[in-house]
Amino acid sequence: MTQLLVFGEREDAEEVAETLGEWFPELGVPRVVRETLAGEDDAEDAQWLVVVDGLNEDVLAKVDELVERYDGWREAG
Repeated sequence: MTQLLVFGEREDAEEVAETLGEWFPELGVPRVVRETLAGEDDAEDAQWLVVVDGLNEDVLAKVDELVERYDGWREAG
């Protein structure tokens, strides 16, 4: 299942993606994409997503802890 890790800052998303790539080298480095919030005209109001495929349920608690350190959250995609 695809997991979306959501952050307010690009740097946070990139750091988490790099960390996940180190923790789970078999997955490669996850993609970081920008998502503009619906109805927002200001480019500053974008969220940054780390898109991760292939994580099993056993590691999601560890991933959640990492994401929370960067003031982000996880959503199933």
